[in-house]
Amino acid sequence: MTSARGVLVTRPEPGASDTAARLSLSGWHPVMAPVLRIETQTLAAPRHVQAVLVTSGNAIPALPATLHSTPLLAVGDATATRARAAGFTDVRSAGADAAALHKLSCAVCHPDSGPLLLASGQGQGLPLLRDLRGSGFRVVRRVAYAARPARDLPAAALAALRAGEIGAVLVFSPDSGRRIVAQFQAAGVDVRALDALAISDATSATLFRLPWRAIRVASAPNQDVLLGLLP
Repeated sequence: MTSARGVLVTRPEPGASDTAARLSLSGWHPVMAPVLRIETQTLAAPRHVQAVLVTSGNAIPALPATLHSTPLLAVGDATATRARAAGFTDVRSAGADAAALHKLSCAVCHPDSGPLLLASGQGQGLPLLRDLRGSGFRVVRRVAYAARPARDLPAAALAALRAGEIGAVLVFSPDSGRRIVAQFQAAGVDVRALDALAISDATSATLFRLPWRAIRVASAPNQDVLLGLLP
């Protein structure tokens, strides 16, 4: 990787600030370029669900306090931490991805014990929904948030890229990957001296339209492993 210490953070808030703080503590210079904007939706929660399933921490703010005593199954540790901070008292983490969340659901829930509430982003969570229903569960899916694309790169981020101050780009989701590729193409950004660090294989698959110096993929879909790809 280049000696440039700048790292482009494409993650939206509220997670972007946490990522930036982690980078700074490790001696990197975070450059913020959120490619998506999270809009929380009003979620009408059904009554008497046996568990709440959450595929992203972005879904937590939409969940009403009436669900705080209901068991919550989170896709990963960061989402679980955010759920506890929001007031949920019975939280378990699948520690990985949607496949792990499906496995955890089958282990701790039973199809005859009532429906599951799946809170996810707009257009997301559908494979998990199919898998859960295929395992015999009744599932109520609710859209907890929508990710809206940012139109352009921030001026400061574009200037840092053109000055050669960025060595790596952090990409946290397939949606972010598609958007950063579109933004780079529109702005004529030369990525041949940049490493793209992707949180998952699905995310990395969105990046191949550009000639990055390297595309590196985290071995597990969480921020700790992703940041570990930096030297």
